[in-house]
Amino acid sequence: MFRHPRPRRLIRVALTVALAASSLVVTACQSHPNSIFHDNTDWNRDVGFLFDLLIVLGTIIFVFVEGILIYALIRFRRRGAPRQPEHVHGNTTLEILWTIIPAVILVVIAIPTVRTIFRTGAAARADALQVEVVGHQWWWEFRYPQYTTRNPNGRTDTLVTANELYLPLGRTVNFALISKDVVHSFWVPSLAGKRDLVPNHVNYLWFTPDSTSAAAFNGFCVEFCGASHANMRFRAFVVSPEQFQSWTGHQLSSAAFTAAPVAPPATPSAAGAVAQTPPANPPVTPLPATQAGFIAWPQDSLPPHVIPNAPLPADVRFDDALPGVAARGADLLTRGQGACLGCHTIRGNPSMVGTIGPNLTHIATRSTIAGGLFPNDARHLARWIKNSRKMKPGVLMPTIGLNEYDPVVGAAMKVGLTDQQIADIVAYLQALK
Repeated sequence: MFRHPRPRRLIRVALTVALAASSLVVTACQSHPNSIFHDNTDWNRDVGFLFDLLIVLGTIIFVFVEGILIYALIRFRRRGAPRQPEHVHGNTTLEILWTIIPAVILVVIAIPTVRTIFRTGAAARADALQVEVVGHQWWWEFRYPQYTTRNPNGRTDTLVTANELYLPLGRTVNFALISKDVVHSFWVPSLAGKRDLVPNHVNYLWFTPDSTSAAAFNGFCVEFCGASHANMRFRAFVVSPEQFQSWTGHQLSSAAFTAAPVAPPATPSAAGAVAQTPPANPPVTPLPATQAGFIAWPQDSLPPHVIPNAPLPADVRFDDALPGVAARGADLLTRGQGACLGCHTIRGNPSMVGTIGPNLTHIATRSTIAGGLFPNDARHLARWIKNSRKMKPGVLMPTIGLNEYDPVVGAAMKVGLTDQQIADIVAYLQALK
């Protein structure tokens, strides 16, 4: 004999399934390293609490409404003689109820929502660490205006780095977000919500990384900004206060090579490049004392999720067996070959004062190059110098390799650097620790 299913049992089953599905989704999100569902900061905790509240309330309402719908479908599924349904128009009690109930639900949702909006949009603490975030197509510049030093010319140098953000554990950080070109959006999912960078306007974002031990996180641009929008990435490192102080002290020091060595004799080659005869013992400027303590996140302990794995273009070739000489590389940059000094700064090298591209003072301490797209090793750095425009679409850096095809110009470069010269420059940049 056919028995009608009990509506109460169906409601219990539906509620159990809905809650189980919600738990699985939230659990899966929390386990992902780039998820927002991590309680690493006060910002994420506030937003996470609001998200959980809305999910719970939404699930209850969904199950309640769907339960009534399922009950009605089962209870009145049989077709009988047509009859006129009961009219409820003018039922004051019913109309008051279905007005009050949604209003109460909206108030329950609105109060914590408004509270979270005001809290996350409030001004940061007065003693917060100040960090200026500057968005470029397609890389990130981080400036620490509270950390400065005097250069030999008497001018004040501010701590500036690129594509790697260091934050002290337990200290509130206030970000001033600006853009040099188009609209970008700054986001470290595991630490805080995203906020736009708008030209000619400053936006602010603050949070306190207080609920995590030393850790590394991925950061992204999440507002379409051009051809390499997806390649505009960075790394955020949360370190202990002592490590942060050590890092800032090292970043304010000059580069390993404080001046360029004497240039060896040079003769023009038939191909248009400058062919150099490397001396047997190239002169090297004495290096400053290496700072003791923490200078950067150890490369061999990077978590897998922050190590880039973008493939290299197959047609950008380089002889990795060429030995580079750092002193010759420093001389090449100082004399302006490759036009590097027009775009980049290396503190301690008076010829390198450009501000168009990333600051290269301590580039060897960084884990990535090219806006977080490739690992910072000799293999990737050499190819990046040789033909950056094939490795990252739309990049402003010109093609420097001799006889390399430039996809923007549409022709092979008749003037440029040989593989040996690039190897020397790579050796010099890798010495800047």
